Amino acid sequence: MPDLHDQIRDFWDRDSHTYDDSASHAVSDPLEAAAWRAALRRALPDPGAKVLDIGAGTGALSLLAAELGYEVTALDLSEGMLSKARAKADANGVELTFVVGSAAGPPSGPFDAIMERHVIWTMPDPATALSAWRDIVVPGGRLVLFEGVWGAEAPTQKVKDAAAGVLRRVLGVEDHHHAPYPADVLAQLPLARMTSPIPLIDMVHDAGWRGLRIQRLRDVEWASMRYERWPLGWLEQRPRYALIADA
Repeated sequence: MPDLHDQIRDFWDRDSHTYDDSASHAVSDPLEAAAWRAALRRALPDPGAKVLDIGAGTGALSLLAAELGYEVTALDLSEGMLSKARAKADANGVELTFVVGSAAGPPSGPFDAIMERHVIWTMPDPATALSAWRDIVVPGGRLVLFEGVWGAEAPTQKVKDAAAGVLRRVLGVEDHHHAPYPADVLAQLPLARMTSPIPLIDMVHDAGWRGLRIQRLRDVEWASMRYERWPLGWLEQRPRYALIADA
């Protein structure tokens, strides 16, 4: 039986073959890409800064940040995901540094900023990872977490989720991943079913980051919703936000 680390890595290795089929995963829609560029500029230090993109996956935000003038290192547990990122960087003439490894054991840096998108919920020990990230930024370095409220607490959201599942099957629209995330793995992830940003805010503060502030990513929400066929985008829409803090 593979351990939890291997299960998570193997899931994303398999998912790498279809991950970019989702426009929001790949940020392949020009409107959504423009929204993400704006989000990066709002949240990160000035261009030229050294940025570690944790859980970079197939490189969507790494590529956008590099285009904006940042010096980006892309870290991911999955070699399969990073192989796709390398191919895209080569095809677009974008220079990135790639590191295969765990988010809890990042490269030493130092970096001016750490960022991640929709990754921290996949970590078995996010508190330890957040502390490790603080140790590899320069004094006053920045943490940028691009996250969302993925858990469904309200009955209305549960109804919308069920309707979205039915609609996907009727329309023949593929799911965002190659398979559901394993239930036994989800049960071991503390942030997997957050229904509010509060648990993450508390964890970031406890890890020693300060000056926490949050921004709703309404432009990203709008762009991703607009791309999906109506009413699928509306049914699946979730609040997204940038949680920013300083070392």
